[in-house]
Amino acid sequence: MRHVYQCPMRWADLDLLGHVNNVVYVDYLQEARVDLLRHHGPTANAEGGLVEGVVVVRHEVQYLAPLSYRFQPVSIAVWVTEIRAAAFTMAYEVFQDTDEGRVVYARASTVLTPYVFATERPRRLASAEKQALEAYLEPGDPVRSPPAAAPARDEVGHYPVQVRFSDVDVYGHVNNVKYFEYFMEARILMMARLSADLPDGTPEPVTVVAQTDVDYRLPILFRQQAYDAWSWISHVGTTSMTIESEICDGETVLSRARVVVVFFDPDAGRATPPPAELHARLVAAARTS
Repeated sequence: MRHVYQCPMRWADLDLLGHVNNVVYVDYLQEARVDLLRHHGPTANAEGGLVEGVVVVRHEVQYLAPLSYRFQPVSIAVWVTEIRAAAFTMAYEVFQDTDEGRVVYARASTVLTPYVFATERPRRLASAEKQALEAYLEPGDPVRSPPAAAPARDEVGHYPVQVRFSDVDVYGHVNNVKYFEYFMEARILMMARLSADLPDGTPEPVTVVAQTDVDYRLPILFRQQAYDAWSWISHVGTTSMTIESEICDGETVLSRARVVVVFFDPDAGRATPPPAELHARLVAAARTS
């Protein structure tokens, strides 16, 4: 069984192309997940239940079609693909049913674990929680493996992550959605550095995100001191590239991400190679672990 949530859209959700920003999709997924657990999950217990008493371990989001603003909500189907002793995986489909058929804008999965915030420790799923989740169980593909170890750090990929007070939840942890925002800011700055001083007449590249995988290792907390995000290019193709990043506190890795970015021609509505000079710079900058 799949739970379908009607998610309201906001004008502020849009990017410069007039499409819902890739970060906002993760906010939509969170709303759908919470709606399922609030209305159809097990009753909250002393540990907070599964509505508030869970943490995200991994997100995988695949962006399939641009979503434009409209006054009607967008539909999000959510279901469970795996239940383990101390974790479960939920899948999502962001879509709209039209007269011509269903348009799917994104598919995603989230690995979650029950968590006791008072002691800052994960816990096992209770029997009642497993039973409630089983009503939505529809086994699917396993999540992918986390990224490999990072190569040596380079200042061109450095971005100081300054946590805002509004980024944190009631437990003082940065909300899982905000990590996507931090990684977005980090790769934009890196690309700006790599694109600096291109020859006159070089068209400004436009990119869209095709895939984002994020692993959450340790909580990011609100503090005055900035954290460090480090990004690097791990693959360059004809019309796309893969950017990997990690957010660190000193030498401790708090989160890692792998993002596939596609160069895009907004007039033609399709992928396109980047300018030759930029492509050469990206190939030269690409590094592997």
